[in-house]
Amino acid sequence: MTKVAVLDDWQGFAEGATDWSALKAKAEVKIFREALPTEDALVAALADFEVVLAMRERSRLMKPVIDRLPKLRLLCFTGARNASVDTAACTARGITVCNTTSSRTSHATAELAFALMLATLRHLPAGDAETRAGRFQHNVPPGVDMFGRTLGVIGLGHIGARVASYGRAFGMELLAWSQNLTNERAQEVGVTRVTKDELLARADVVTLHLVLSDRSRGIIGAADLAKMKRGALLVNTSRGPLIDTNALVAALRGGRIRAAIDVYDQEPPPSGHPLLTAPNTVLSPHLGYVTADGMKEFYQLLVENVLAWLAGKPIRVFNAEGLAARTA
Repeated sequence: MTKVAVLDDWQGFAEGATDWSALKAKAEVKIFREALPTEDALVAALADFEVVLAMRERSRLMKPVIDRLPKLRLLCFTGARNASVDTAACTARGITVCNTTSSRTSHATAELAFALMLATLRHLPAGDAETRAGRFQHNVPPGVDMFGRTLGVIGLGHIGARVASYGRAFGMELLAWSQNLTNERAQEVGVTRVTKDELLARADVVTLHLVLSDRSRGIIGAADLAKMKRGALLVNTSRGPLIDTNALVAALRGGRIRAAIDVYDQEPPPSGHPLLTAPNTVLSPHLGYVTADGMKEFYQLLVENVLAWLAGKPIRVFNAEGLAARTA
C-alpha cells in the first residue's frame, strides 16, 4: 500500500480538517506533528514514503533531502508556490510536484498584518497579561491612534494592496514602494509611490509584503532601520529573511523602533533566538495564512491531489512542463 506522509501539522489540525477516508482506503497515511528541523531528520522520517504532503514553507525539502528519498514519487505542498521545495531537484528525479492554489491566503495574511499593528500600537499583549494578573491598567502605556498616521507598504501585490485598503479604512495616509512598483499600479491601489528612503523616513508603520528572492533577501538592513522614525512600527508577515535579524534586534534593544513579527529566519525559531527576548516586540508563530477556513481548503485539495495521482490522472501539477521535457 502506498505510504503518504503529512508534514508540518504543528497545530494538530490536519486530522479533523478534511475527510481522509477515501485516501486512507487506498494508502497508509501518517501525520507528523513535530517539526523535522534538519536534513537528516527529514530523511530518516520520510525514507519509506512514496508521497509527501508539505505545508508551505515549513519543512525544507531541498535537493540534499530529495536526492536521499529514493521512494518519493509525489510531493504536494499547500499554496501556489513554495520556496522550501526544490522543484528542479524533484523534476530531475521524475517526481511529480503538485500545489493547492487557494483564494483565501491573501485575505488571511492581510488581516493578520493589521491585527499585529493594532495589538502592538494598543499594547494588547501587555494589557491581557496585566488584567489576568489583577493589575487592571497597570504597566500598560497609552496606545497610539492609527487614524491620521502614515502607513508605508513595501510590496503592493495582492496582500500589500489589501493591507493598504485596510489602512485607508482607518484613515491613514498611504505610501508604497517596491523595486517593480509603477505609478500606474500605485494609482490603481490609491497610494502614493515614493522612494524606499522616503517611505522609511515618513511612515509610522512599515509593513512588508514581498516574495522572498535573492533580490529581496535582507532588503531591510541596519541602514534602513536607522532611517525609520523613532518609535515607528515594523511589521513582517511575509518572510523572515527579508529583514537582517541582527540589525533588527539591535534597533529593538536600542529602543529606536518597535516590531510585530510573524515570520523568522529559522522556523520554528530555536531556543535562544535573539528575537524571542527582544524588547518592544509582539511575536506570533507564522499564522499569516493559518485560518480554519484556509486550512480546511488546503487539506481538502491535498487529498484530491493524491487521489487523482493514484488514479493516474494527476491534477494541479506544478512541474508539468519540466516532467514533459524530461521524458521528451
